Amino acid sequence: MQNVTDRVSNPFGFRPDCERFVPGYGDANADFHVVGDHPKAHGGVDTGVPFTGTAAAERLQDTLLRAGLLKTTGDRPTVADAYLSYLHLCVPEGDEPTAAAYADAERFLDTEVRAITAHVLLPVGQRATQYVLDNYTARARTVDEELDGLHATEVRGAGWLVFPVRDPREWADGDGDALVDALTRLRQTDYRRESDLGRFLPGDDPYRVR
Repeated sequence: MQNVTDRVSNPFGFRPDCERFVPGYGDANADFHVVGDHPKAHGGVDTGVPFTGTAAAERLQDTLLRAGLLKTTGDRPTVADAYLSYLHLCVPEGDEPTAAAYADAERFLDTEVRAITAHVLLPVGQRATQYVLDNYTARARTVDEELDGLHATEVRGAGWLVFPVRDPREWADGDGDALVDALTRLRQTDYRRESDLGRFLPGDDPYRVR
């Protein structure tokens, strides 16, 4: 498969209409796309990198490291097979973005999701999980009371596997281990679920599709 881009930070060159923003970061050809809420919720206000700079972000990074999706942790983590981004990439003026601001920012995440075409989406927290379930799975559901039960479990998407992640600011004992176990088991399976259609084409090159 041809690389989308080799750039690690802001690989798609986003320039949203806001003073400060935290663009996507990681391998734009990754199989695992981690989607958070916004910088004030999940980190990166000072570092410019999603899921950095807070205790909860460090907790999630450690889990991704143990699961094999990161090689190193820190303010500029080294990714192994992951891309990190936010539903709302701008740093909000208040505690959280307005509904209109979320709606305006959706185009950036949608561009990332469809350009990267990761096999697995990992939405973090209630709002990101609700958005991913509504837009990238075959049927929508309300996660207000369900997220605890959805944490680190597989939800079939429309072209993606989805593994919702409870907000790391609210993790209880065992939540990190449950996510590590789920991702470790998943990576030992044929999670890509691709078919090689190259046999129907001239030449010997494979042509894999989902």
